[in-house]
Amino acid sequence: MDVLIHLFVGLHIIGIAALLGGFLTQMKAMGRGTARFVPGMLHGALTMLVTGIVLVGLNQADDHHVNTVKIGLKLALLIVILGLVYVKRDDEKVDKSMFGLVGLLTMANIFIAVLWT
Repeated sequence: MDVLIHLFVGLHIIGIAALLGGFLTQMKAMGRGTARFVPGMLHGALTMLVTGIVLVGLNQADDHHVNTVKIGLKLALLIVILGLVYVKRDDEKVDKSMFGLVGLLTMANIFIAVLWT
């Protein structure tokens, strides 16, 4: 079971890398006001959602403690991120504040995962 959990943790990290990487590659365009949500950002957020749900299930099945408040907060942030990216995915350019909010929420999600013990 540990190998399976570690596999899904790796996939979860790949998802966050795709979301954050997409944001970081558009930072220069954000400064010019031409940033857009690239497909990799949506795919990364969806990967995070699916692997996160699987990880909660696997950890509960393996009798590990799951901090439901932490998971709930991370899920809420991810749903907001997914909503923003999904709705604006076809727009040629996205408002700076909305694009920045997605980056901020993504980083907040990372820091909650790492620092909340």
